[in-house]
Amino acid sequence: MATQLESSLHVSDLILQASPVVQLVMLLLLLASLYSWYLIAKLHMSYKKAQADDEHFQKIFWSGAELNTLYNNAQLNSKRVGLEDIFYQGLGEFLKLTKRNAPAQQSIEGTERLLRVGLSRDQGNLEQGLGVLASIGSVAPYVGLFGTVWGIMNAFIGLADVDQVTLATVAPGIAEALIATAIGLFAAIPAVLAFNHFTAKGEAVYSDRALFAEEMVALLQRQTVGSTQEND
Repeated sequence: MATQLESSLHVSDLILQASPVVQLVMLLLLLASLYSWYLIAKLHMSYKKAQADDEHFQKIFWSGAELNTLYNNAQLNSKRVGLEDIFYQGLGEFLKLTKRNAPAQQSIEGTERLLRVGLSRDQGNLEQGLGVLASIGSVAPYVGLFGTVWGIMNAFIGLADVDQVTLATVAPGIAEALIATAIGLFAAIPAVLAFNHFTAKGEAVYSDRALFAEEMVALLQRQTVGSTQEND
């Protein structure tokens, strides 16, 4: 009897014997789990590349290279991202305003505005997929719980036609229903952990880029003041 019950409670058999609704819930949760792992791998590579590119550009920038040289190199790089793109957009706006003979303060303020826009745009591109991870992490347990409730409900409905209720008749229905919750948690836990991890990484990347933008503005401001004093 024990052997028969044990074989009937095998996970694969329970999944195959589950009701269509519960099977559909399990399939959706499995697909959500696979997609969340794809997003985790994609975000990991994106953040790793972004940090490496930013560090490389900062080394060149603070090595004493001419701003115009860096600007021309960035202009030739159609795939520029991160700090290089932020630098290109900011310095381009500064040079454009300077050519129009705009006041120094107006040139600096215009550059700051464009740098803020560039920071927000690049951060949005970097964080693509975080919203989906948050949704999977928050919704998957409830979808699994729905499958469990539906499965238990069907299990009890099936007991109405049974004269004598035993563990062997109750356990399979409840077990197959609980698998939906287990799969929901399996999908949600990595998604939540990954969301928190990449959110913290994103804040660190944004802070580094924002600091670079402030230092760049300060550098342009010093150059503007120096040029004004020389003209005077």
